[in-house]
Amino acid sequence: MDFKDFRKAGHWPTLLAAFLYFDFSFMVWVTLGPLIIYIARDLNIGVEQKLTLVAIPILAGAILRMPVGMLADHFGGKRTAIVAQLLVMSAMAYAWIFGLKSVGDVELLGVMLGVAGAAFAVALPQASRWYPPHYQGIVMGIAGAGNSGVVLNTLIVPSLAEAYGWQNVFGLLLIPLGFAFTVYLFMAKDAPDARRPVNFKSYRTLLTDQDSWWFMLFYFITFGGFVGLASALPVYFTTQYHVSGVAAGLMVAIIVMCGSGVRPIGGMIADRIGGIRSLTVLFSLVALAYFLIAMMPGGPAPEVAGTAWDITAMPGIAWASVLLFSLGMLALGMGNGAVFQLIPQRFRLEIGAMTGLVGFAGGTGGFFLAKTLSLSKGLTGDFIAGFMAFGLLALIGLFALFRVKSRWRTTWGAVSGARI
Repeated sequence: MDFKDFRKAGHWPTLLAAFLYFDFSFMVWVTLGPLIIYIARDLNIGVEQKLTLVAIPILAGAILRMPVGMLADHFGGKRTAIVAQLLVMSAMAYAWIFGLKSVGDVELLGVMLGVAGAAFAVALPQASRWYPPHYQGIVMGIAGAGNSGVVLNTLIVPSLAEAYGWQNVFGLLLIPLGFAFTVYLFMAKDAPDARRPVNFKSYRTLLTDQDSWWFMLFYFITFGGFVGLASALPVYFTTQYHVSGVAAGLMVAIIVMCGSGVRPIGGMIADRIGGIRSLTVLFSLVALAYFLIAMMPGGPAPEVAGTAWDITAMPGIAWASVLLFSLGMLALGMGNGAVFQLIPQRFRLEIGAMTGLVGFAGGTGGFFLAKTLSLSKGLTGDFIAGFMAFGLLALIGLFALFRVKSRWRTTWGAVSGARI
């Protein structure tokens, strides 16, 4: 790729602002993942309910992505993003000042954090509209790499909760949110090309196109797996391997780092060899990782009752699990970039609506992954059935790619100007 040409091709300040907006929005979107371990101690919440609560922001973000995408197309991405960021910061400030006194309070906060998850439907189209077709993979990869915010979340939130208490974490997170808001306010700019207004009729029209459903399935698998695991793994590691909250946060940070940083690489590879070929390999790796994880045994509990392993004393089986999850996350993260290399080629004029629609599917996938793990634990006493179900889903995605590849490459792919 010619980086000098790439810089001249679009508007890099908007690309940077979109990245930061999505990055810190994503960070707070999954805040309940590592924090629920500490909140649960005060509110006496069980394992199954913890997994359900961390899934609420994911589902709320998925549902809100379509209306937020519509607002961005009607009123402009920048105006919509500014209002959304102010709403999220207000919810965080409320939780910091007044705390969370009941499960209902946690659920309400989860819904408000969903507004942060809806940033996806604003940031990606805003960046995409500035760049030509042959740079869509890398552009959508860079803007979408904002999901690296979950690395910061899982890395620092448990330590902050240990040092200052979980309630004060919400106040401390307002600092990076304020920084991202300021950068976005002064650097982001909507593309000059005319927006195609999006309404519910637009979504109905897209849903009559079978390609929309294929892209929704693919993103349900890739992004759903990414965000679902990012939210559920802190609970999984503290339950399965009896580790401390800080140790679980460090383990999840390692895993998520593997998936978040490679989204642009996934987009670049898809630009070079085609999104279909990339996804074929990646879905195979995802299925393999899920199946192996499902067969991993739990780890021993510390001899002293009521204690947990720290990062230096964890059993070897926990580190083996980290390795497998990292492999899966690597494939999921690159898969996110590959899916969004394809979407702008097929739905260039409908990119705003499609981002909302596919983003809804991805967030829904994350909710179902966390909820499936919760049901698996509650009904069978372990997580095997949950991971097996999503391994089978990755195989379904692989089969779907074989069904569509010839038609896509000989129809819209042939005139897209990019590798399909």
